Amino acid sequence: MAKNVLIIGAGGIAQVTAHKIAQNASEFGALHIASRTQSKADDIIASLRAKGHQAEFTSHPLDAMDTAAVAALIRKLGIDIVINVGSAFVNMTVLEGCIETGAAYIDTAIHEDPAKVCETPPWYGNYEWKRREAAEKAGVTAILGAGFDPGVVNAYARLAEDEYFDTVRSIDIVDINAGSHGRYFATNFDPEINFREFTGTVYSWQKGAWQENKMFEVGREWDLPVVGKQTAYLSGHDEVHSLSARYPQADVRFWMGFGAHYINVFTVLQSLGLLSEQPVKTAEGLEVVPLKVVKAVLPDPASLAPDYTGKTCIGDVVKGTKDGKPGEVFIYNVADHKEAFEEVGSQGISYTAGVPPVAAAILVARGTWDVKKMANVEELPARPFLELLGELGLPTRVIDATGDHPI
Repeated sequence: MAKNVLIIGAGGIAQVTAHKIAQNASEFGALHIASRTQSKADDIIASLRAKGHQAEFTSHPLDAMDTAAVAALIRKLGIDIVINVGSAFVNMTVLEGCIETGAAYIDTAIHEDPAKVCETPPWYGNYEWKRREAAEKAGVTAILGAGFDPGVVNAYARLAEDEYFDTVRSIDIVDINAGSHGRYFATNFDPEINFREFTGTVYSWQKGAWQENKMFEVGREWDLPVVGKQTAYLSGHDEVHSLSARYPQADVRFWMGFGAHYINVFTVLQSLGLLSEQPVKTAEGLEVVPLKVVKAVLPDPASLAPDYTGKTCIGDVVKGTKDGKPGEVFIYNVADHKEAFEEVGSQGISYTAGVPPVAAAILVARGTWDVKKMANVEELPARPFLELLGELGLPTRVIDATGDHPI
């Protein structure tokens, strides 16, 4: 029986997810999209019609912070698969709604508590993994972090484990956006979530333990396909926290590319206290959250798409041993901002994040990834996922001892 799908969220990533679901509607049953602001969901549906998609989506209003409301909507619509591409603040309430109703759950990022920044590692252990037993007892498939990073990069690590190495010694995830949006300053997704990644301690897993650094403290130049030489900095990120559990013997690091201008503006904002999530009072007695004010004055990430040019390169440099001999592979994807906009009306960052959960949903619908328990992406078969992503527009390439080639 075809699986009914509910997309929760109506931002740039949700737009990509909806377009890819519409392109592959034959894999599913009834299609729905819900958002706190229903008109945003309606705008996405209008963009589908503008592209000529025949698939029928139905929009719904939903406060995804309300577990009871999430569960009620799932029951009302007979939903089998929930794709959560809303704010990371709603992960737990949506997950609980899925566990309560038996619907499969897929998200693209780790849960965040609005009142906390950069909690102690491993971050998945603070929220999602505490629901493992409940998910398995309910027979609910819950796939965590099925975006690009986290998500596809986790599958890259698993592919290296399955097909290249007996023992994985290090995983360096490198995320480079070599595109330009033409604005003075902007973030590629929700500024409130984006800045939280860079205002706390940078955690990496090295020498069998958590290591701490400050943001922009450790940087190095990477020479990558298509985008060339780029400077990236050691950053804290979701996937380090699950990959370190599967590969405790390996060093696991995440590197993100930043230009000098971004670092300068970010540093000024942080130094002035404007990236704080703690409320302050103005001279007039108004209580405001500085981070939310900054978010309000920055461009909407979705508005960047029409003017975005250039490419992204995201991949894993994995080192290990095979038959006692050391080796190295780079498993990666290159995406184009302009091509993404022409296809789905979103920029490349949203594209790389929004396509993978659709691949995950298809694999759940087909039964390949319908594991009836909670799993991070590296715990699931990698090749079916990566091959399907290639069909959906995110092809994987590998640089190994034989050269640069598709998987």
